[in-house]
Amino acid sequence: MMRNDEIVTVISINDCFFILVCCMIVEYYKSNLEGFFLDMFEGLSQKIVGKKIKIVFPEGLEPRILGAVVRLKAEDLVEPIVIGNVDAVKEAAKGRGFRLNGIKIIDPADYAELDEMVASFVTRRNGKITEEQARQLLLDENYFGTMMVHMGLADGLVSGAVHSTGDTVRPALQIIKTKPGVSRTSGAFIMLRGTERFLFADCAININPNAQELAEIAVESAKTAEMFEIQPNVALMSFSTKGSAASPEVDKVVEATRIAKELAPQYNIDGELQFDAAFSEVVAKQKAPGSTVAGKAKVFIFPEIQSGNIGYKIAQRFGGFEAVGPILQGLNKPISDLSRGCNEEDVYKTAIITANQTLLD
Repeated sequence: MMRNDEIVTVISINDCFFILVCCMIVEYYKSNLEGFFLDMFEGLSQKIVGKKIKIVFPEGLEPRILGAVVRLKAEDLVEPIVIGNVDAVKEAAKGRGFRLNGIKIIDPADYAELDEMVASFVTRRNGKITEEQARQLLLDENYFGTMMVHMGLADGLVSGAVHSTGDTVRPALQIIKTKPGVSRTSGAFIMLRGTERFLFADCAININPNAQELAEIAVESAKTAEMFEIQPNVALMSFSTKGSAASPEVDKVVEATRIAKELAPQYNIDGELQFDAAFSEVVAKQKAPGSTVAGKAKVFIFPEIQSGNIGYKIAQRFGGFEAVGPILQGLNKPISDLSRGCNEEDVYKTAIITANQTLLD
């Protein structure tokens, strides 16, 4: 018969063993997840290394931006252009121990070609602003940087570490505008967990897109998915699967599916599908046996922003997915909006994504 102290010892050893196993599992999961992130961004980096893709960073005084810019330049991933007062930018970099060797810094107030940029801006706005108004707006770093992209002086822009989404997106919509055949820009998130990789859209921009807009979001999302090597099996989602319910909301998704298939027959697109039918092969066999997407979806298109925003956050919080984004889609040239809560690594990765977007189409 064991004494009490012997029982305690046995239990303690078992507990320690259990804790050790749990720690090993957690570390294995973490290392695999980190490795997956590294593999994904390593692949994206390899596509752009040495190509001298010019990315403009309007927030030149922000340490998170400067740290990422120095790293991007050192690794020859992009050719960064920093916007701001030259002396102030250099002082900000010096204060953080950053060396800006070989990195171009442009001050809008001292820009030699400002008159040409003003004229181009007025023309782009179809006379909706005067030359004086254009000149004043171009003193704003986001407007100036966006005009650089429009004029071909830069290939893409990354902003939003300090500025709001509106401050970043507004100049893009006024100057860069959307691609031919695309009426709205949209925001996609890449959802990552272990080796799983999905795309959710639109979770950030359009409150209640109509059928045409929803179809365009689906097509642009398929293109973005390909950039991340996600199989573009696109599901347009609803609370109905293949006519199981009737409502104007369902009709919109059905019509959007029809339009999307016409716009991009090269992609595997289907709808309307409930999430379980799109995601689970078992459910798909019951609810949508004839669908080529059901049970195999990798790109999930939400019918409006409420479901999209809620959906990606549920996946984050309950499902343990990492959300990368929002990635702006549908613009003529790449403009990326950072979260104001971003860190230097987020800026670095967003710049890599932006540079890869320049290779699309």
